[in-house]
Amino acid sequence: MTDATASLTPSRLRRFACMMYEAVLLFGVVFLAGYLFDTLTQSKHALMLRHARQVWLFVVIGIYFVLCWRKNGQTLPMKTWNIRVMDRDGQPPSVPRLILRYVLAWPPVLAAAGLVAVASTATGWKSVDLFIVVAPFAIFVWSWFDRDGQFLHDRLLGTRLGNAPARKK
Repeated sequence: MTDATASLTPSRLRRFACMMYEAVLLFGVVFLAGYLFDTLTQSKHALMLRHARQVWLFVVIGIYFVLCWRKNGQTLPMKTWNIRVMDRDGQPPSVPRLILRYVLAWPPVLAAAGLVAVASTATGWKSVDLFIVVAPFAIFVWSWFDRDGQFLHDRLLGTRLGNAPARKK
């Protein structure tokens, strides 16, 4: 990582803390979206219409992120941690690029979840399934190899997470 880039890139610890805060907010988003889905479809349990529910939640979470990112490149946790999504010129990326950013963030997470499932099946130990909790952190793996410490989906799309100026109180 070059000195100039290092000053622009939030530390992994800050990105991790932001991710944890984001998870808390996403709990509410997923809860409300799930409630709406169950109400509209009259689902009685989580396995009823399971695949439709997964698609619905994928779309709702994507809408949440894209709507938050499109104006200033920040969700509420990103504002708190002074992090924002930007393009190479430091501007908020276009909406199509933000949609692609959201979609491309999923493959490392899903691959890690698949590895957990394979490990659980191979060992026969159901307790291995508990490692599914670490699957979202697979997104950080690429950042250890990237010269600027960026995520793979950001590198592919020409976007980046950068330090945002602290808001004045």
